[in-house]
Amino acid sequence: MSRMPVLERTVNTIIRGLVRVLCRVEDNELSKIPPQGPAILVSNHTTNLEGPIYYVLLDPRRKTALGKQELWDNLFTRFLMQVWGVIPLNRRGADRRAMARARRALERGEFLGIAPEGTRSMSGALQRGRPGAAMIATAARVPIIPMVQWGVQDLVSNLRRLRRTPLHFRVGTPFFLRVPDNRLPERSELRRMADEIMYQLAVLMPPHLRGYYRDLSAMTTEFIEPVYTRKTAF
Repeated sequence: MSRMPVLERTVNTIIRGLVRVLCRVEDNELSKIPPQGPAILVSNHTTNLEGPIYYVLLDPRRKTALGKQELWDNLFTRFLMQVWGVIPLNRRGADRRAMARARRALERGEFLGIAPEGTRSMSGALQRGRPGAAMIATAARVPIIPMVQWGVQDLVSNLRRLRRTPLHFRVGTPFFLRVPDNRLPERSELRRMADEIMYQLAVLMPPHLRGYYRDLSAMTTEFIEPVYTRKTAF
């Protein structure tokens, strides 16, 4: 594993310290994530804060993420994106350049963080997922690891009231997306894969935060193949 640059290590240490002071962190589940990739980490998205929190708590794993291009418009967030090597994503269309960079990161053995919802959930409940994670996972043929958090959304309001925020993390069973006949999936299949990925997040969430995926009886696993069923997982 390559050594982390001094600037990145310093930034991560400061942010991790702030998180520990401001929050009661229940992060034991993050140890379920292997020490090395490649794999795609999919997670729910409620604020611009959970990404940095995940990033520092997952040290020293080699990792990157897809981040909305607008984060580079602000001086501070641009600094963080550059320090962490986050991949800018233009959400107004198919960003082939971002997808190519994501593939290269996986080929280097890194973890790639993706929020399949594509945008923040103002209520904290899951929104319908988009097919980007499925597209990358089926093209790169890497495992997907579902992880969720709840509590980050309350951080700012609790800070105003001088309260520490409970942060909860859950990690699910890693899986591959199985493509029939070992081919590229069709658009309709990518849509169904996206929903199956989101259901893997939903089962980890408290019932009141499952949102669009609250009805677990509708969950399918047509394309889900748990990693443990393969001889070589990571």
